[in-house]
Amino acid sequence: MTALTLAAAQTFSIPGDVAANIQRHLVMMQAAAEHGVQWLVFPELSLTGYEPFLAADLAIAPESDVLAPLREMARELRLTAVVGMPVRLAPQAGVLIGALVLGADGSIGVYTKQHLHSGEELAFTAGQGGEILDWESERIALAVCADFSHASHPRLAAESGATAYAAGVLVSEGGYAADSALLQGYASEHGMLVLMANHGGPSGGWTCAGRSAVWTADGNLLAAAPGVGDALVIAHREGGLWTGQVVAL
Repeated sequence: MTALTLAAAQTFSIPGDVAANIQRHLVMMQAAAEHGVQWLVFPELSLTGYEPFLAADLAIAPESDVLAPLREMARELRLTAVVGMPVRLAPQAGVLIGALVLGADGSIGVYTKQHLHSGEELAFTAGQGGEILDWESERIALAVCADFSHASHPRLAAESGATAYAAGVLVSEGGYAADSALLQGYASEHGMLVLMANHGGPSGGWTCAGRSAVWTADGNLLAAAPGVGDALVIAHREGGLWTGQVVAL
């Protein structure tokens, strides 16, 4: 079994400022590569912040040139990054909450949030999910926030052969205990490594909890950010054993 390093990127997003947030993502990707990370997941709507009523104006097609700096960095670093962005799959289509997979090989994949929070339907259309990603010897299933509040979502991922479950989220202080307990439970119930990438500062009027985390397939906490702020929560596998590390940025 080859060595593998995955990570959750905990970031603070500047509301609606895609250009500035891209620069922050580039810094995070560079730092991740310096720590040997090969696969990196960012929070929900990381490139815009959680700003539902700006989403229609900010939404892009997945192949948009807006993402060119991130895609080039991914290729240069040989790092796959999953970034959060409102997307339209056709010019007149509804706005979806996207997790865009910027491949180390230059490819781009699209996951769209399947389960909307109450009220999100005012700005977004429910998506269709996406394919499980093969990376080295792992099969990684994606989730965006409320997806994981439906037990069927991680169960179907596990039944489809996923060995890891990576969620880009916005979790508030008030919701953190319940949401992190759900994710920890899925890790042990389904035997999957679980990564949670949360916002590291306020977004969309929410006081985000930070504390991004990784749980091993037996449900044990491998590593977690201690609070808010930019950080990498890293999971490294060597010889079949996982170790964790938190890097504050």
